Amino acid sequence: MATKVHMEALSPTMEEGQVVKWLKGEGDAVAQGDILAEIETDKATMELVARGTGVLRTILVGEGVAAPVGDVIAVIADEGEDIAALVAGLEGGGAAAGAGAPGAGAAAADGDGAAAGTETQAAPAGQGVPGAGAGPTATEAGAGRAAGAAGTVPAATAAVAATTATGRVKASPVARRLAGDLGLDIAAVQGSGPGGRVIKRDIEAAAKAAAAAPTVTVPTVPGVEFEDLPLSQMRKTVARRLTESLGPVPHFFLTVDVDMTRALQARVRINELLAAQGAKASLNDMIIKAAAVALTRHPECNAWWQGNSVRRFNQVHMGIAVAVPDGLITPVVRDAHAKGLGQISTEIRELAGRAREKRLQPHEYTGSTFSISNLGMFGIEEFTAVINPPEAGIIAVGAVEERPVVVDGEVVVQPRMRITMSCDHRVIDGAQGARFLATLKSFLEEPAVILI
Repeated sequence: MATKVHMEALSPTMEEGQVVKWLKGEGDAVAQGDILAEIETDKATMELVARGTGVLRTILVGEGVAAPVGDVIAVIADEGEDIAALVAGLEGGGAAAGAGAPGAGAAAADGDGAAAGTETQAAPAGQGVPGAGAGPTATEAGAGRAAGAAGTVPAATAAVAATTATGRVKASPVARRLAGDLGLDIAAVQGSGPGGRVIKRDIEAAAKAAAAAPTVTVPTVPGVEFEDLPLSQMRKTVARRLTESLGPVPHFFLTVDVDMTRALQARVRINELLAAQGAKASLNDMIIKAAAVALTRHPECNAWWQGNSVRRFNQVHMGIAVAVPDGLITPVVRDAHAKGLGQISTEIRELAGRAREKRLQPHEYTGSTFSISNLGMFGIEEFTAVINPPEAGIIAVGAVEERPVVVDGEVVVQPRMRITMSCDHRVIDGAQGARFLATLKSFLEEPAVILI
């Protein structure tokens, strides 16, 4: 019996996923538990496993294409099983778009398009799927660029390909890929397959006709005026989360200026001791430890806004903002208040490394009770960070700079660092946030206090 392969919710906040790579091709044998594809979620790249056994008969969503959670993206069935009605039903129901599916399988190689040349439709409007709506698909955009680069445009044909209810051209994956390779507009090709579907032989015929037809020379324009880049799943989530935070969450901000003289001295001694363990603590590690211990003394700041209640935590699970190519992710150091600097340092390096490779598991980036964002390494003196709901606070850490300050009536130069706390006013009042920052400041100005 055929098994539908759904776009699964591979992270707690995932609403849609993008196929990064199919690890199985059409016609490949599949056993339950096999890894079918790599899926880019809103936070990481995860593996999609097979929920059935048989042969991967058809792929409905190609690489680089997104689909909402729950959409059917492929079908597994026995080799001789008739799945035509099932595939037709999926296509009629609006299965997610699938331009450029990998290797359309042996059945499609003969060009009839009936077995593997399944129609792949765009996802519903509003899902932010590349290729949906009025804009060109990745394949179509690539075709246009290829034609433009050659300086000629094939003569237009009067025929128009059949389209689905969503406006997407009915075509097999083989036909789409071949059209892209040849620089043909697939929408201008008349399909001869079932229901007017464009198949391989239609593209080949259109290519021959275009080669024989006269061409119109188009003047080339040096340079590119602009480029529209599709949003990654992470960038979509960042945009949505920021809107959810800055709009509904009433932010206010508190800043303290910290003398880092003793913290820097302590770090030198700490690293001498950690060297024997093969570890090394950064200033950021020390700030994480100090903030975590300070939160245990001010649990009103280590809290979540729950709508009808405020949840205060007894443990500090610290979210650490890490920049990645597509945006930002916050790996979580659990029980940061109870861990030593060597352990915190090791965990952060490992988590940050996997974050940049998009290999974090959901439990490694969810469940933080408070967060830290540090841009000091970029020379940023001071900034404000956006709260990550449902957390009630986040601190933004600036660079350590040598600055003149007045001490006992005299001007001296000290290494100073500014920390700005963003507070959710529904949970944290000004005095509560100020007391937490005062404790954090005292810890950094006299690190030994943490041990008391």
